[in-house]
Amino acid sequence: MDSSCPCPLCGYGRGSSFHRDRRREYLRCPVCALVYVPPVWHLDAAAEKAVYDLHENSPDDPGYRRFLSRLAAPLLTQLGGRSALGLDFGCGPGPALVQMLREAGHTVSVYDPYYFPDTAVLSVDYDFITATEVVEHLAAPGLQLDRLWSLLRPGGVLGVMTKLVVDQQAFARWHYISDATHICFFSQQTWRWWSLKVGAELEQVAADAVLFRKPHL
Repeated sequence: MDSSCPCPLCGYGRGSSFHRDRRREYLRCPVCALVYVPPVWHLDAAAEKAVYDLHENSPDDPGYRRFLSRLAAPLLTQLGGRSALGLDFGCGPGPALVQMLREAGHTVSVYDPYYFPDTAVLSVDYDFITATEVVEHLAAPGLQLDRLWSLLRPGGVLGVMTKLVVDQQAFARWHYISDATHICFFSQQTWRWWSLKVGAELEQVAADAVLFRKPHL
């Protein structure tokens, strides 16, 4: 395994070893601070989907809706009272957040490579885009995030939920890395780097949720 494989977010940094457990190694980029798993340890598509098929995230589960509200509530505040057009990227088989946003009066499309694979929705401009518990699964997060950002209208908002890396010691004990489909791990430093790269206004609205606002022209 070539531990110098380039960072999948910025494409510049050559990661150095950050942690290793009995299953795989985790590298940390010196440029954007992303912690990532080299491709040699990524699951194939069938194995990845088999894990996702085990998830039970019902739109009618009050606990799951409370979890999603950490992103949904501040996003709805940002959108104000107007009806907006949005996309939930990587929504999974039970798009609970979509239901919550539709209940608030917004029009929301869905995309998921396994469950809602219609790529036509990735050629539309949106007022907001959400990605909850998605970016940690992306093999090419730089390309995917840049693509989503390009779909946002001026003044639009990208909302992301993912657990954040704190430090190396906490990472070694972190339950989040035990999921074999989790291959990218972000931190506050990483999100600051990315917001500067795209020129976004960054707001951390929860321990695991951030909003990026696109500047008006």
